[in-house]
Amino acid sequence: MMAQVSIPLPGRSYDVVIGNALDFTAILKPLKLGNDWLVIYDTVFDTLAEGEVLRGFADTLGACARVRLFAVPSGEASKSLAYYGQLAEKILADRITRDTVVIAFGGGVIGDLAGFLAASLLRGLRFVQIPTTLLAQVDSSVGGKVGINAHAGKNLIGAFHQPSVVLADLAMLAYLPRREFSAGIAEVLKAALLADHDFWLWLEDHAEAIRAREPSRLEALIVRAVRIKADVVLADETERTGRRALLNLGHTFAHALEAAAGYDGVRLIHGEAVAIGMTMAARLSAELGMIPSSDVVRIETLLHAFALPTTVQDVGFAAMAEDLYRLMQYDKKTDQQGLKLVLLARLGQAVVRSALSQGQIMAAIQPSLEV
Repeated sequence: MMAQVSIPLPGRSYDVVIGNALDFTAILKPLKLGNDWLVIYDTVFDTLAEGEVLRGFADTLGACARVRLFAVPSGEASKSLAYYGQLAEKILADRITRDTVVIAFGGGVIGDLAGFLAASLLRGLRFVQIPTTLLAQVDSSVGGKVGINAHAGKNLIGAFHQPSVVLADLAMLAYLPRREFSAGIAEVLKAALLADHDFWLWLEDHAEAIRAREPSRLEALIVRAVRIKADVVLADETERTGRRALLNLGHTFAHALEAAAGYDGVRLIHGEAVAIGMTMAARLSAELGMIPSSDVVRIETLLHAFALPTTVQDVGFAAMAEDLYRLMQYDKKTDQQGLKLVLLARLGQAVVRSALSQGQIMAAIQPSLEV
C-alpha cells in the first residue's frame, strides 16, 4: 500500500509517493529518467545496518541504471560553500552529462545540497528526492527549495529546483534515533499550526501512537503534512506573494539559533531549533493579543510530549537575546520595510507581521533563553 500527493506545477509536475518498503525501481522506471544515476548519500548509511541499507538501495537502482555513489558527511557543516565547491569539482571530474540524474538519499542536509548541485551543475540536472528522515519526508524534500548556508545565515545561497519525484519510504524511519524522529515531528507540528486546526487536534489525540511509530499513523501524518506544504507551494512556488513565507513559522528564530550554535548539529539540530522558534513565535503572538496565553501552554505541552525543547536550556545551549536579534536581521523575509515574522492568528492559522519593535521581539525571545 502507498499514498500519493501530486504537486501539479505547470511544466514541473511531480508526485510525492509515501509508503512502507517502497519498490524504488518499479516507481522510477515508468518515469523514463534515463540510466545514469548519481547518488549523493549521507555517510551514516556506510555503517547503518552494516551498510546493508545503502547496498540494497544501490543494487536496486543498478538493475536499471548505471549508479555512481558520492558520500557526504552528516550534519549542517556539509551545507557550506566550501564543501559544495569540493563536491562539485569531484562530480564534474567524473564526467557527468545533461542526462545524468541526481538522487538525494538522506535527510534534509543531503536533499538541500544535492538539489543545489542538480540546479547548478551543467545549468541544471534532473533530480530525485529520497528522504530518509521524518523531517525531510514531511518538509524539506517537498517544494523545490535547495541551497547551502553562508556565514551570514542559513540557506542564503540557493535556488528553486523542483524534483522529478519524491519517494518517502516509512521503512527508513525505523533507523532514526529518537532525537532525529522528534526533530521531524517539529515540522509536522509547524504544518498543523500554520494551516490545519483539525490536524493539530489529531496530533494531540494520537501523540502516543505517533511516538510508538505506528506505520498507519506515520503514513497519515506524512500525507497530511505534505498536502499542507503542497497547497502552499502551488499558491506561491517562488515566494512572490507572501503565502509561502507562512511555511517559515518559527524559522526566523530557529535559523538565528542555529547560526549562534555555529551549525554544529550537535548542541542543536534543526527540528529542535524550530521547536524553540515556534515557542518564541507563539509567545510573541500572545504578547500582541493575537492568541490567548493558554494556547502557548498548549503548544509547549505538545512539544514536550514529543521530547522537543521549548528553551535553549532544554538542549544545554546558551545564547544571548541581543545576538539572536542581530542574526535575525539576515532572514530572507527581511526587506526594505524591515524584519517580517510569521505569527499565529489562532491554532491552525498563521499570518505575516512586520513593523514589530525590537523590544517586542526581545521580550518574546528572552523567556526561552533564561537560565
